[in-house]
Amino acid sequence: MATDTRRPTGIKGEEEAARFLSRCGYAILDKNVRTRVGEIDLVAKEGKTLVFVEVKTRKEIAEAPPPVPPQAGVHTRKQNKLGKLAQSYLKLKRLREQPCRFDVVAVVVNDDGGVKAIRHIPNAFSVAAW
Repeated sequence: MATDTRRPTGIKGEEEAARFLSRCGYAILDKNVRTRVGEIDLVAKEGKTLVFVEVKTRKEIAEAPPPVPPQAGVHTRKQNKLGKLAQSYLKLKRLREQPCRFDVVAVVVNDDGGVKAIRHIPNAFSVAAW
């Protein structure tokens, strides 16, 4: 029986994304913020801007056709869900007038779990009806 490696891969990607953003000057405020609606992978701050970060991690598989890039997994439905999660977070933390944005960090790992590539997409999408 094959084992599901998605969760450990996802955790590895989130750790690497947080490390990457920290090196780029972001302050990581929260990780894996869970609500009944879902989860925000990372909440960071760049200057005065609060950044909600969705991390997408994929394993690179040798001898496979070029994979769909990880960031393609942040489709419209996911974006709307992240908007609701962000609103809940802002309300919970009483940060109503806080400037914020949504970033995506795409992480590709190899079979050994090493990071092959990280791509940060600032202001990756906007959510209507803030």
